[in-house]
Amino acid sequence: MRELWKPGTILGPVPAVMVSCGDFEKGEKNIITIAWTGTINSDPAMLYISVRPSRYSYEIIKRTGEFAVNLTTEALTFAADWCGVKSGRDYDKFGEMNLTAAKGYFSGCPIIEESPVSIECSVRDIIPLGSHHMFLGEILGVSVDSRYIDKNGRFCCEDTKPVCYSHGEYYGLGKYIGKFGYSVKKKK
Repeated sequence: MRELWKPGTILGPVPAVMVSCGDFEKGEKNIITIAWTGTINSDPAMLYISVRPSRYSYEIIKRTGEFAVNLTTEALTFAADWCGVKSGRDYDKFGEMNLTAAKGYFSGCPIIEESPVSIECSVRDIIPLGSHHMFLGEILGVSVDSRYIDKNGRFCCEDTKPVCYSHGEYYGLGKYIGKFGYSVKKKK
């Protein structure tokens, strides 16, 4: 037996990321926590974030044309949650959460130094969808904390203890199940 529900945002879990924005050289910086994000293209590499136009970061991203997606870890979950419920109009989120705003390597916006991965993007388009507008971001470059790169150059995501978000709750990830193509790999 199945229950029938009205249309809603039931897809989950989704990544919980901290999006940093602003103009590093001018000392402008903010963080918005986003759960509506994902990869949309591989060549050119692109991702999206969906933001309500009423959010403080919306105008910053629209004006500067840049943002950075910073992966959230178990250690950063408290800060991610706090940055998601407090407004940058009222708080210096970097200062309040003891996070380091570092100069981006590929853009003029700040990145979060404590995040293991920062994906810097240039806004390619803004698509009004209703409650949210989708920022299509072309990925300018990715910086990865070298502590999470093994001797073979592999990014060890599992060591970062990433988190996801599902219907108001945060969850840790990390159980290895298999890699792409394992279902059709020939058995030895």
